[in-house]
Amino acid sequence: MLVRNLCLIVLVVCGAFLSSSFAQLPVLTSRADISRSGANTNETLLTPTNVSQNSFGRLFSFPVDYVVMAQPLYVPNVNIPGHGTHNVIYIVTQADSVYAIDADNGAQLWYASMLNGGTTASGTYLPCGTGPGYNQEGIVSTPVIDPTTNTMYLVAKTRLNTTVRHHLHALDITTGNEQAGSPVLITATSTSNKGHVTVFNSKHQKNRPGLLLLNGVLYLGFGSNSCNDGSAGWVLSYDANNLSQLAVFNTSPDFGLASIWQSGVGLAADTDGNLFVETAEAGGNGFDVPNGGQTFCNSVLKLSPNLTVADYFTPWSVAYLNSHDLDLSSTGALILPDQDGPYPHELIAGGKQGIVYVLNRDSLGMFSANDSQVLQEVVLEPSVSNDVLYGSPAYWNNTLYFAPRASPLMAFPLSGGLLGTPLKTAVSYAGGRHSPSVSANGTSNGVLWVITGQLLAFDAVSLKLLYSTNQAPNGRDTLPPVGHFVTQTVANGKVYVGTQHSLEAYGLFHIVTVSGGNAQTATVATALSAPIKVHAANPYTGQPDVGATVNFSDGGKGGSFNPASAVTDANGNASTIYTVPQKAGTYTLTISGAGFGGITTTATATPGAATRIIAWGGAKQTGAAGTNLANPIIAQAQDTYRNGVPGVNMHFTANNGAVPNPSSAVTDANGLAPTTLRLPTTVSTVTVTASSAGFKNAAFLEYSVAGAAAKVAITSGNNQSAPAGTQLPQGLTVLVTDQYGNPVPGVEVDFDDGGAGGTYAYANPGVTSNSGTATQFYTLPASPKTISITATANGVASSAVFTETAK
Repeated sequence: MLVRNLCLIVLVVCGAFLSSSFAQLPVLTSRADISRSGANTNETLLTPTNVSQNSFGRLFSFPVDYVVMAQPLYVPNVNIPGHGTHNVIYIVTQADSVYAIDADNGAQLWYASMLNGGTTASGTYLPCGTGPGYNQEGIVSTPVIDPTTNTMYLVAKTRLNTTVRHHLHALDITTGNEQAGSPVLITATSTSNKGHVTVFNSKHQKNRPGLLLLNGVLYLGFGSNSCNDGSAGWVLSYDANNLSQLAVFNTSPDFGLASIWQSGVGLAADTDGNLFVETAEAGGNGFDVPNGGQTFCNSVLKLSPNLTVADYFTPWSVAYLNSHDLDLSSTGALILPDQDGPYPHELIAGGKQGIVYVLNRDSLGMFSANDSQVLQEVVLEPSVSNDVLYGSPAYWNNTLYFAPRASPLMAFPLSGGLLGTPLKTAVSYAGGRHSPSVSANGTSNGVLWVITGQLLAFDAVSLKLLYSTNQAPNGRDTLPPVGHFVTQTVANGKVYVGTQHSLEAYGLFHIVTVSGGNAQTATVATALSAPIKVHAANPYTGQPDVGATVNFSDGGKGGSFNPASAVTDANGNASTIYTVPQKAGTYTLTISGAGFGGITTTATATPGAATRIIAWGGAKQTGAAGTNLANPIIAQAQDTYRNGVPGVNMHFTANNGAVPNPSSAVTDANGLAPTTLRLPTTVSTVTVTASSAGFKNAAFLEYSVAGAAAKVAITSGNNQSAPAGTQLPQGLTVLVTDQYGNPVPGVEVDFDDGGAGGTYAYANPGVTSNSGTATQFYTLPASPKTISITATANGVASSAVFTETAK
């Protein structure tokens, strides 16, 4: 079943739609070209600006019958008999199936089986078992397409009875039918210089590297099934016209092994017709070429078109690589464009050890002490031991991009043929077994793509993360599990990934522009004066998107849409009427399609006419008499829905001598009118009244209390006399007042006889009562005398003095 998301981009203003006539270039081979650069520099649609979860995501998912290991290939404008002209994506599977799928909508155009009367290899016919991640083996390598003859070439592994075999197929890409003379059984025999004969045995061989088509010749690479089970490394060449075998090369004709696997990266070639392959560990006695042997293990080989060895490079550490399973062939060679400097013709090689070799293609240097022949040797991440490289780097705009197994993604600038200091991403993006690729429009708008369990996109200049298939909510874009070494294909403004059970297509969502009714204003709980109108269009053609369901939402804020969902008409248009909520404010309106949301426009709800005024703030304050209250007194004018209403004239009055300032104010944007209250000089309860014509008044209660103590005065008990040693008949009483004569309670008062020897009946000092008085009873000293008793109030500069006589 085809799963397809109609996804939309909403723009507040109209954007330019993309022309249906934009240049579409095919992806015909592994890693996009024979240099294996991994770069599509003719991608005019995808940019760092529009590759984001809001505008980019899964377009469709097409189910396939088993694991996809090969890279999808893309051909535009293919005339499919009976179906018209289509942009086509081609997928091959481990079930020996080939699918032609409409690259724009995911419809199947044709299907072909390569079983050729047999079955896939499985069970005991997979000598390495299911360790590689699948239980049957069919088509592993990336095919190659010749656009001049509309022919796809591929290698399929099958079993007939008890015999495992490989066939080379040539298919018509318009129908899936075999071309004349196809398929041919793949056979090969090699004889070493020592006379050892090796016969190609399909049971023990895997065609993992992508096929190479060069000057009318097909080149196929083979290695082990992954467990070194009696295999050898082979390169076979065939005439692309009649599929006749032209040449055979065995990387280790005496001892076997030395596989060519390259994590699926295709055999590379330069413009002079030379092939470049990387090999794995050796059998027998290991690397023996300097001693006249032919075991080209853990080496980079330069092969002439007739598959003779023209040159080679073998690291000085080859013995260590052999004994520690550190294959060079975990990567494929990348042929660089001509470089400035003394060595214009260079290639990049690597391997499981995490070391990158910059080599001179004109003189690889063979085997030299301490790798003296290497132009540059770079350890990608010195802190990570043997950080495995799989696949190959990508090259774009004088930059090499690497995706190590356990280190961050890295971008090395290339100058004068040498690598500079790399830019790196966060370590969290490490962990992949997949080659990175770049899409760009020439030298601009570069996007770096890589799979690390999810599909990631980075700005190719800054390495800033732009998008991942895990970003969107509800699993909208989640990438299903993929086969190891799978590589994404970027073409036609889309990204295609083969998974264990499907082809996933990611691309730009349909564009929706707000063509009318944007950013309107209405009174609360009423409808906008004009409908909100949207126009949906295909981002790749600019044509109207007909029959698309467009959903409208304010996120549950209380407004309503009529209708809440609309279907675009023949012109790609849809509309709705929005009734704003009862609460005033500006609301974000989301316009979305199935599986997509978050792009917005706005509507503003304004308050209705005022229906009442309320005491909004500042009531029940307490302040010192004669001072301003600390906080303003605020009245609010409200509409029926309790929204603040601006522009209402508000008047303030107060009793008991209090003064509001200002005495009138106009409500602000929130319906608020403030005033400051000056309290009376007396202690009292003040009522402030807010009024406006036509409305019931609002009242505020405020409290004027005594201020700070300013004076202490005697009210009774002065000038008494009594026998020495007795208590004066009257208490000594003082009154503490503020500056306005208001009694001040709670003030500490100390009575002091200057050491005359009298005593006090109550605790000294005492505290003034609610009436502002403090009283103390005094017992005279034992001897007759005149005594001065000073009453001092805390915080008052002056004091009160009692004069008493002991007789």
